[in-house]
Amino acid sequence: MGQIGIKGRIAELNYYPGVKALETIIDVPRGWPGHRAGQFAFAMSDASEGAHPYTIASGWHPDHPRIAFITKELGDHTGRLREKLRAGQEVRVEGPYGCFTFDDDCRHQIWIGGGIGITPFIARMKHMALRGDAPDGPEGQTADLFHTTADLDEVALAKLAHDARAADVRLHVLISARDGRLTGARIREEVPDWREASIWFCGPAGFGESLRRDFAAQGFPVEARFHQELFDMR
Repeated sequence: MGQIGIKGRIAELNYYPGVKALETIIDVPRGWPGHRAGQFAFAMSDASEGAHPYTIASGWHPDHPRIAFITKELGDHTGRLREKLRAGQEVRVEGPYGCFTFDDDCRHQIWIGGGIGITPFIARMKHMALRGDAPDGPEGQTADLFHTTADLDEVALAKLAHDARAADVRLHVLISARDGRLTGARIREEVPDWREASIWFCGPAGFGESLRRDFAAQGFPVEARFHQELFDMR
């Protein structure tokens, strides 16, 4: 699957105020090579701003050629997106890039999405739901998804729960103020067969490193089976 730059058009914008996040759905009628869940792309709506990388938050189906991004207001650029973007606007998209693609032969996967790091897991669940009875992973592969967030948006969480049900993924949501910090011990308690699983993490780098050290101390083979997306959101 090669990388390519194409022109798309914004079809839909959805804002989730509780988590200060914007979902941008883009029609890509011609030329997009398709993408795998967990990959990212560069998008540019304004030449003076340049292109910025965003994790793709949608599965891919050639009969419905659309891609979605979910961006959180974290800095100057992302904080202005809601004012600058509009339905019907043309954007340039380049990609896909990245190796955070959920490929392994483990019967169980543990997914950890910290804050806006939930995005690649949303894409994977949408892809799994599209595949339905023809999964592209090992037969019988299952997943537990841990989403930890300091912010709360009921509509966004309801969509996440819907995606998890559609993909038959076991969802664990931890709201920091209510549930405290997600730790390796909590994950191991919820997933008894964690020793045989693989771990896929996307979120704050320091949080991922602390979980990696924690699992390594328990004898988990982190070099082979702890996958951390090093892509930083802006």
